[in-house]
Amino acid sequence: MRPNFFISLLMAASLAACSVFQHPPESPQSQPPVGAQPGPGTAQPQPAPPAEATPVPEQPQRPPPKQFKLSPATNALVQQAHTQAHAGAFAPAAASIERALRIEPQNPLLWIELGQVRLSENNPAQADAMGRKALALATGDPQAQASAWRLVAESLRVRGRNQEAADADMKAGALSTR
Repeated sequence: MRPNFFISLLMAASLAACSVFQHPPESPQSQPPVGAQPGPGTAQPQPAPPAEATPVPEQPQRPPPKQFKLSPATNALVQQAHTQAHAGAFAPAAASIERALRIEPQNPLLWIELGQVRLSENNPAQADAMGRKALALATGDPQAQASAWRLVAESLRVRGRNQEAADADMKAGALSTR
């Protein structure tokens, strides 16, 4: 056999072995100058992440407070109930608000209105229940919650539960300042 054949075979084997093993990372001195185009088969250098890459956690945004309103139909029924209640006709006033509640059963303002009528009828236990129902529905609306707490406070005061009434008044006051 010829010696050139062995040398060629040895060179081919060493080239194949070199392509299998990874090369150590290049030193900064061996990198091409800035702006130079890489040649074919050269890997693009990856830029180092900026020193300020640590993400800053965002502050959670508070949603604007919810504000319950009456629809035109329920507003008309509430106005009718006010007229009836001022005339001393509490049963028809309660019936008008109950009609409004059939339209908007989840509106805490209507439960507060019904509680006011019940309080005017000298039924503080029912007024308390209406106020607490309104509290359960008024989540997110500090004004409606404050009105519900005031109704609860008044119903407690009428029943002689003054300390509880004072606590409810404090809760209403805290919500009113929001």
